[in-house]
Amino acid sequence: MKIRYVGVMVVFCFSFRCFSFLGYAQQDAAPAQPAAPGQSAATAARGATGRRISLDVVVNDKSGKAVSGLHEQDFTILDDKRPQPIASFHANEGTGGADEVAVQVIFLVDAVNTSFRGVGLERQFLDQFLRQNGGQLPAPTSLVLLTDTSEGQTEVTRDGKKLADDLQSKESGLRFLNRSQGFYGGENRVQISLSALGGLATDEATKPGRKLLIWLSPGWPLLSGPGVELSKKDQEGLFGDVVRLSTDLREARITLYTIDPLGVDDAGGFRTFYYKTFLKGVTSANKVQSGNLGLQVLATQTGGRVLNSSNDIAKSIASCLEDAKASYKLSFDSAPADNPNEYHNLEVKIDKTGLTARTRTGYYAQR
Repeated sequence: MKIRYVGVMVVFCFSFRCFSFLGYAQQDAAPAQPAAPGQSAATAARGATGRRISLDVVVNDKSGKAVSGLHEQDFTILDDKRPQPIASFHANEGTGGADEVAVQVIFLVDAVNTSFRGVGLERQFLDQFLRQNGGQLPAPTSLVLLTDTSEGQTEVTRDGKKLADDLQSKESGLRFLNRSQGFYGGENRVQISLSALGGLATDEATKPGRKLLIWLSPGWPLLSGPGVELSKKDQEGLFGDVVRLSTDLREARITLYTIDPLGVDDAGGFRTFYYKTFLKGVTSANKVQSGNLGLQVLATQTGGRVLNSSNDIAKSIASCLEDAKASYKLSFDSAPADNPNEYHNLEVKIDKTGLTARTRTGYYAQR
């Protein structure tokens, strides 16, 4: 099977400024106009009039099942708590359909932030999942193996057996970065992980449809807390990265899910709940922390899920893929921002009892 490599820019340095990882993808052509600080190249290329915000929305009942059969009048979009007229609406039931509503699944096996035991569990349970039902996958799927030295993505296919065979043929390799290296080892793991995520966002932005990115990992270090201080310059660079990655994931229509392979062994541990400190959208550079770019934080903010308390990885994967069965694509036109990188909270409400909507929690508007 052919492997398509996504560019990863890894910068090994010894200051917080190395978090300015964007520039992770090479553009085929120069943008129509320069990007503002924190603004993605894709947004700059659209020009100042590109204010339409598209949202992929999953509606769940009380049991967690995806709900189909809803109509435009059942939805209300709130932008900073203000109702917005719905500019377009499309219901997607199932994983077939036209290109504009197709769903793709990307599995990422993380050998950078996961212990040897955890990587073994990831590979074992993912192999079982891919081979079940005769290898017939419910949606077009690709696979990424992220290591300290490389990142390769397979071609998209519905043949789970081919993906499983490809996974078995790839070695995770030796880990050059580990927890014993302390803060700076953690900093480099963050850099590699965010560069990989950013590269995927750039690559997937050129393809139609929703993408469910299922990241098998306990997550990279948050590098926030007592004793960690950022200079004003560090904060400005980090805030720009938060804005760019948030925008690029939204424009690529990527919903991120994270599954901790250690399950109950990690349940109750500090890292399984500390990320919640950073879930609120960052409104300015002087409020940003490195934890705002945590894996679990990004998953929640894209409308995905954080699963870190079950040893049944296959069941956790299946619960993520429940979101592929039915979803809705809505859009609205945002008002011009008063300032660059102006953060807006987003919420979608459903006018039916017992149903809840899950989508992106916010976006950054430009002036």
